[in-house]
Amino acid sequence: MSEMIGPEAIAACETLIRPHIRRTPVMAIDAADFGLAPRPLWLKLELFQHAGSFKVRGAFANLLLRKVPPAGVVAASGGNHGVAVAYAAMKLGLKAKIFLPSVSSPAKIASIRECGADLAIAGDRYADALAASETWLAQSGAMPVHAFDQDETMLGQGTLAMELEQQAPSIDTLLVAVGGGGLIAGIAAWYHGRIKVVGVEPGAAPTLTKALAANRPVDAEAGGVAADSLAPRRVGERGFPIIKAYVAAVVLVTDDAIVQAQKALWRSARIVAEPGGAAALAALLCGAYQPQPDERVGIVICGGNSAAVDFGR
Repeated sequence: MSEMIGPEAIAACETLIRPHIRRTPVMAIDAADFGLAPRPLWLKLELFQHAGSFKVRGAFANLLLRKVPPAGVVAASGGNHGVAVAYAAMKLGLKAKIFLPSVSSPAKIASIRECGADLAIAGDRYADALAASETWLAQSGAMPVHAFDQDETMLGQGTLAMELEQQAPSIDTLLVAVGGGGLIAGIAAWYHGRIKVVGVEPGAAPTLTKALAANRPVDAEAGGVAADSLAPRRVGERGFPIIKAYVAAVVLVTDDAIVQAQKALWRSARIVAEPGGAAALAALLCGAYQPQPDERVGIVICGGNSAAVDFGR
């Protein structure tokens, strides 16, 4: 387990990136609004973060904690990490080259271009974009900013948990979507076993589920409706020991459950979440995670880079 990732280091990182990130709101809502038995829920609305997701925390952490060379930075992403790195680089006046797979949503592609980053589409999945970025990295001299398997990335994502604990100190369970594991590792490192952290994965991309079964990161399927945010092929090597130590459980949800959670967020709270952003809520709505009657449940709504609303109608 990386000795660098822990509450003290996360708190120091939070101080450094605070001028560049938003303190995103927490919505207290009754589960009855989603058609469930009444109970209080706390939604951490990280989709309101700059660049549309939690990823901007890790992006600024990398660009401020590490020495960026004149060639700038390079990142591979399913979409949100690329948007975040492009945004952070724009704000700090740095060059950025972003590699995305063809599965990335048009909304995320458009956001990266709006930030002025150099964008390249490479392959069909995140793993393809990562391979292309590594080839370019070898000849460019740029600094790689990994989407999840990097200490600074996890430190930045851990600041979400620090913020959430200040806002909703009474929660004892937190549902978190899992792709490469950077977010859940950072969150788990902050809470350090003080609450139950539960990972939620699409059944079409069970990276952490397969890693836990094998006791090491291994390749998994990388498909499904959330493929542009929760399907990196395998969970990160650096975050995996943290997850093993401090994540209580991992559950799987179907694509249909994720879509239903998106619809429920819009219907009940007028929140437009992308599929990956709604995955954690899906676990509660479909029964993949069933809390005890006295559990006080928080849910991270981690991203909203979607073009789902037609403002012309």
